[in-house]
Amino acid sequence: MSNETEEFWEEHYRARDRVWSGNPNPVMVSVVEPLEPGTALDLGCGEGADAVWLARRGWTVTAVDVSTVALDRAAAHAEDAGVAPRVEFRRHDLGRDFPDGSYDLVSAQFLQSPLEWDRAAILRSAAAAVAPGGLLLIVEHAAAPPWSKHHDHRFPTADETFAGLALDASAWTTERCGVHEREATGPDGESGVLLDNVIAVRRRGRRAE
Repeated sequence: MSNETEEFWEEHYRARDRVWSGNPNPVMVSVVEPLEPGTALDLGCGEGADAVWLARRGWTVTAVDVSTVALDRAAAHAEDAGVAPRVEFRRHDLGRDFPDGSYDLVSAQFLQSPLEWDRAAILRSAAAAVAPGGLLLIVEHAAAPPWSKHHDHRFPTADETFAGLALDASAWTTERCGVHEREATGPDGESGVLLDNVIAVRRRGRRAE
């Protein structure tokens, strides 16, 4: 594993007892809730909120992250929620070691990093892991939050992320590719609207029974 990547994310999680809210990502919930459960791959699972939500709804989940601190917290969350048997947590540095297998759902929720990495290649690996009839769901920051000090940072557009997947149009159906707005509260209680890119693409074919 890359020591820089590992050290950065371990420190990120060690800095606070809890980094995330413990709630699943709302766009993921809205897209996945109508789907029939199957197998899911949760990329960059963090403290496990999405993996636990999926498992509670009958999905069999493989959840991966580079941080052992995050994975330990995620495993404890799954245990507390009573869904530990439905979730396998694995440690992967996705830039070097992508999980094997194929999945009915591959979820990449805010899989973004301030470190230099080949994110487009990772997302192409994510697409390759989608089983026939399955869905790749990517949700990413489209702009800095209104309260951020880093408005000079340029985020990719949904079309740019989609183009980077280099999908064979004859093998995939695009269900969503655009910007989603959501209201959020900042660290000091500020209210604002966040912009997320949402890309949902389905591999053509029939899901395995």
